[in-house]
Amino acid sequence: MTYPGTITLTRGAHETRAAGVCLLEAAAWFAGKSHTDHPACVSPVLAAYGRSLNDALPDDSRQLLVPFVPLMPGTAGDGLDEARGYLALDWLIRVHTPAWLDLAGLADEARALRDLSRITDLAAAQAARPVVLTARNKATAARDATKDAARAAAWDAAWAAAGDAAGDAAGDAARAAAWDAAWAAAWAAAGDVLAPTVTQLQESAIVLFSAMIHPETTP
Repeated sequence: MTYPGTITLTRGAHETRAAGVCLLEAAAWFAGKSHTDHPACVSPVLAAYGRSLNDALPDDSRQLLVPFVPLMPGTAGDGLDEARGYLALDWLIRVHTPAWLDLAGLADEARALRDLSRITDLAAAQAARPVVLTARNKATAARDATKDAARAAAWDAAWAAAGDAAGDAAGDAARAAAWDAAWAAAWAAAGDVLAPTVTQLQESAIVLFSAMIHPETTP
């Protein structure tokens, strides 16, 4: 059963290829490997983020990941996983969290995160942590003071995002970029209010995935 010229990505892992394929299962198929969503030929950092992204995206947006399938095999052991982790951590701190803070009405805190230097190493991550924790504390206080469900949902998402971004370990950042959990909780409370931010971040997350494939070329 050879890899087809066209393919449709679906959510989650599958028992067989006949039942469907997610992004990582498609990469294994392209590489001629047995069916799995943990192909050994793909960087574990890239794979962790790719599985999360595949499942977080709606069906139509998920198909935007198809062109990346042939680029993923061969990334395992290429020495670039630390750089991939810091790209994910930088995105969490300077893109993802500020978007939720803006929606929660915490523009100053969002600006403080965006103004941080790019997170490329442990020193930069540690320098950013107090700024992230300050934003998280503000989100907590604001959340406790409101009875508006829509705004409370935004503050919940901002709080969760800041918690993910506060970690220093770049190796865990791709998993922490499982922002889909925060999005799901936010959608349940106020989907229409949060929809533009969700869409914006989904598009940005796809750009991040592209950059993580070849982080050495990221300016």
